[in-house]
Amino acid sequence: MTLLVDKDSQADHLDPQGQVARVPDKSRAARTTSFDVADFPVPTGREEEWRFTPVDRLGGVFADEATDDRGEGDHAANFDVQVPDEAFGPTLAPGQAPRGTVLVPGDRGAVVASANTAEALYLSIPAETEYAEPLRVDVHGNGAGRRSNAHYVVEAGRHSKALVIFDHTGSADHTGNLEVILGDGADLTVVTLQRWADDANHLAQHEALVGRDAAYKHIAVTLGGAIVRMNSNVRYAGAGGQATLLGVYFADAGQHLEHRSFIDHNMPRGTSLVTYKGALQGETAHTVWVGDVLIRAEAEGIDTYELNRNLILSDGARADSVPNLEIETGEIAGAGHASSTGRFDDEQLFYLMSRGVSEEQARRLVVRGFFADIIAKIGVPEVVGTLMEAIEQELATDMGRTG
Repeated sequence: MTLLVDKDSQADHLDPQGQVARVPDKSRAARTTSFDVADFPVPTGREEEWRFTPVDRLGGVFADEATDDRGEGDHAANFDVQVPDEAFGPTLAPGQAPRGTVLVPGDRGAVVASANTAEALYLSIPAETEYAEPLRVDVHGNGAGRRSNAHYVVEAGRHSKALVIFDHTGSADHTGNLEVILGDGADLTVVTLQRWADDANHLAQHEALVGRDAAYKHIAVTLGGAIVRMNSNVRYAGAGGQATLLGVYFADAGQHLEHRSFIDHNMPRGTSLVTYKGALQGETAHTVWVGDVLIRAEAEGIDTYELNRNLILSDGARADSVPNLEIETGEIAGAGHASSTGRFDDEQLFYLMSRGVSEEQARRLVVRGFFADIIAKIGVPEVVGTLMEAIEQELATDMGRTG
């Protein structure tokens, strides 16, 4: 029997860990994937996949249009690639392997990005190679509403080790796909920073295939943009693969930040840990986290856990959190999830203030404490520094409003 854990569902069954569960109407793995734009009509918002997203504000991003490049020096977005020469592969046309061997578009944003990116950036990390410095791809949008498409392929050879950072700034209507291939024993960390201006929109699908005994870490830090929606998905090419998905987001007034993940445990003895934390402040700030985990019948001995925590700092903000766990075998080491959304803890604030800490500093300490454990898990100094600086700026803005 297949069981699906969903905190918003009525309890039809209990899974082996005693979690609330129900028999799903449709498996997460059965959803449409295709390279044909016609297979993904423009969403109306009534679809299950789009029910949280303000689709009425995404017309420009959903359009099946080429990148708005108007001539030499006038591009919708600039791409600055900083990687060693031996890791910089040739660009890949649609259908040119390894492009398309891992990522098949799963929604409207991904399919228009795929169809309208004639040449994909290809980073190929040689086997047995370890890079001490991060490989970087900096994406800067050059105008609100200007259409930008991108597709990246990152392949980590056997027993290689590297860190790849994608950093998004500026303004654009951007759709970006990333497919990641880890060879056996590879150790790869991918960081994606969304530091867009307030008028940018960004839709993304990130898809990873993790080899035997390989370790994959995906870190999503989303701080800017009007609407950002990311799908981060993983499946396994061999037994013993490890996947860690970490996410941090801070939504301000009028922002919609949406993160979805799908871990497809299709091999034995794999592990996955999904941890996302977010803070919200300001009128109409909205965040969404949807976490799907599928444990197939052949995935015996796996261990998986997903966690989402949200901290609401002001009235008028809303966080939606939906964990789902689909189980096809009882022969697993562990499977579970947790989700919570809570308001700022005034008792903690008053406790600190009663001991002489100013209200501003007390608020900072409480928010820092909320993010402390996931920041420790990130473990990338450059990313941690950027994140802490951004949180401090957000809190300073909030204190300016409330002071």
